[in-house]
Amino acid sequence: MAKALVIYATRTNQTKGIADLVAEGMRLKGCEVTVLNVNEFDKKGVDPQEFDAIILGAATYHGEMIQTMKTFLFNLEKFTLEGKIGGAFGAFGWSGEAPGRIYDTLKNIYKMEMVGGPLMLKNPSLGGGIQMAQDYGKEVAKKLGL
Repeated sequence: MAKALVIYATRTNQTKGIADLVAEGMRLKGCEVTVLNVNEFDKKGVDPQEFDAIILGAATYHGEMIQTMKTFLFNLEKFTLEGKIGGAFGAFGWSGEAPGRIYDTLKNIYKMEMVGGPLMLKNPSLGGGIQMAQDYGKEVAKKLGL
């Protein structure tokens, strides 16, 4: 069974909501999914190399990615992620830079096989947000061959 890791950084829990919906979309296609707050990663002793797909999400706050996700992206350098399936998402108020920056980092620095693009949602409960997030998870599952 394919395994996916969804890690998010949030300030107001909007990004957590998106993470849960993306994970639900993957589970609907038969993928085993672990969802973690970025702050839990080290405490849980998770090895991202044990997963087939890694999807990261962070909110955009004042035009920038939340600092905990920035730090996490640097810390991923100690792992070999090349060739793994990747995706990015995030909640935002106005500008929404974080998902694109995460996506580009996973694609260009870590050489991951990315889904079509980052998922950009202001809020998971806004019109169509639930379906969009679940569909993004299904897109990841499809890339995993599910």
